[in-house]
Amino acid sequence: MATFVDQVTLHLRAGNGGDGCVSVKREKFKPLAGPDGGNGGSGGDLVLVADPQVTTLLGYHRAPHRTSDNGGPGMGDHRNGHNGEIRELAVPLGTVVKDVDGNELMDMSEPGQRLVVAPGGQGGLGNAALASTKRKAPGFALLGTLGWEGDVYLELKTVADVALVGYPSAGKSSLIASMSAARPKIADYPFTTLQPNLGVVQAGESRYTIADVPGLIEGASEGKGLGLEFLRHVERCTALLHVLDCATLDPGRDPISDLDIILGELAAYPVPDGQKPLLERPQLIALNKIDVPEARELAEFLRPDLEARGYRVFLISTVTHEGLKQLNYALAETVEVGRVERAAVEAKKPRIVLRPTAVDDGGFEVKVEGGSFGNIYRIVGTKPERWVMQTNFTNDEAVGFLADRLAKLGVENELFKAGAVAGSTVIIGPGHGVVFDWEPTLTSTAELITAPRGTDTRLDESTRRTSNQRREEYFARMDAKAAARAELIREREQGLWLSDGEEFSGAQVGAADSASASAAGPEGDSE
Repeated sequence: MATFVDQVTLHLRAGNGGDGCVSVKREKFKPLAGPDGGNGGSGGDLVLVADPQVTTLLGYHRAPHRTSDNGGPGMGDHRNGHNGEIRELAVPLGTVVKDVDGNELMDMSEPGQRLVVAPGGQGGLGNAALASTKRKAPGFALLGTLGWEGDVYLELKTVADVALVGYPSAGKSSLIASMSAARPKIADYPFTTLQPNLGVVQAGESRYTIADVPGLIEGASEGKGLGLEFLRHVERCTALLHVLDCATLDPGRDPISDLDIILGELAAYPVPDGQKPLLERPQLIALNKIDVPEARELAEFLRPDLEARGYRVFLISTVTHEGLKQLNYALAETVEVGRVERAAVEAKKPRIVLRPTAVDDGGFEVKVEGGSFGNIYRIVGTKPERWVMQTNFTNDEAVGFLADRLAKLGVENELFKAGAVAGSTVIIGPGHGVVFDWEPTLTSTAELITAPRGTDTRLDESTRRTSNQRREEYFARMDAKAAARAELIREREQGLWLSDGEEFSGAQVGAADSASASAAGPEGDSE
């Protein structure tokens, strides 16, 4: 069973915001006393917190799905919904948070650092909050938005002052056990150490931490052996201590060749921007296992050559503890120097300036996308997307409120500039989003006038008939009806319609009216 995990993918879902309430206050003698719908509560956030008491990501490896509470809905009588509880997720110091694309979100290297990795949804406003002088009693409320849902990647990089570097079975675990209270697993086979081990060492008034990490072999920078599992935990250390095995029985191996291979792997490993390359950091060498007579002889023989390269060399034995005191104080001295240099660098870091968003920044963008039936205009931005999510499209008043907000934000002007016309397909939000057929609202904005240059359709003459024209047309129709009746009477007198003694019927009068209407023209009587 795994006891140490330094990489994990978290599946997060923050709480959703509660819906606003639509309510009208009713009292005795006041059946409609005004809107009193409360606001919905906000959903709970998921927050990562750097905790020095946590040393592994094992808990998230076993339970990677984490959620937070939803916000409560608003209620009548101005009662707001409850807010979802914020859920804190403790992570070890040195945890790097990345998104699904591998972009670094935050390096949590200081105790107490916080990162809202999954913000909760925003609660919707009730109709009491939406009331205004022009909208006395809104019949709608805003819906709550959805909380953030997605994956984040956590990568733990051990934070220690000194990293023990060496081949497998070089004695690194024995060294950390001899110098600190750490009790790592120790055995006589390679790759005994499969997880980093931290130990706290006291040297006089100085205290520092050392890290025993998995062994390194040739090709580790390319992923061979435990490879990157080792090097990732080295890049944060102030100093490196090369532990060389002077009593190895493997053919073709000796301390010098082991050192050269390790230096080559350290040089090939790329460190993040802003950090020193591994080979530029302070390095010391510990020639281990001098309790073996042949190893002591070899160590004394190699010491001048290694010192000629510029290294501080110590002959040690983790069995008899020979040379550990001198090594301990030398490491403490190196760490103190590194801390002073790091403090100077921290003091020179540029100040972080937070600037508010510009007042005239609409916070949205109109993108033109090609489609099978013409261009599609996509609106992408925080405000339009949130407003659409908060709208109840089964309520016409809510839809009208959304249209007013979008027009006030300047969406229609930007659509017109992008080439959209009435009836164009508009999508708000990424992906499928919400699809509309754009119908521009009537404004006095000059950009919305589509007449040719130099003309203005608002100045065109009206084609509506005047009162005199209507009066003349009416008298013309009456004269035509009178003439048609006279023609029917004349035909009756001539015996063309009725026999002797028959009266003029209503049907014939209707026929006379139809004939007069035909004579008056196709427009007919519109009065």
